Amino acid sequence: MAVKIRLRREGRKKTPMYRIVVADSKAPRDGRFIEILGQYQPRNGGENAINLLVDRVNHWLDVGAQPTDTVRSLLRRAGVIKARHEARLAAKLQSSAVAMPTGEA
Repeated sequence: MAVKIRLRREGRKKTPMYRIVVADSKAPRDGRFIEILGQYQPRNGGENAINLLVDRVNHWLDVGAQPTDTVRSLLRRAGVIKARHEARLAAKLQSSAVAMPTGEA
């Protein structure tokens, strides 16, 4: 089962509100989903447009869920992608660091 992080449309006509959900890739857009990760309200604009459960987003990305292109751009705007990249880079640099011998005898 391929799992995607994608948008699910809700809200009234001409006032869209999207939920960011984890769903099976074969499920319909507004059909069954596994978990709600947040919401996106494009009409609000600014900082209040995206609300996320960042720890759950990171969990799903760690276990292999693939975000759609739109969700990936929203995660980038929220700073999730950058934080994940910096954490991975720090872990990689930490593992490749060599301890310096101390001058003690």
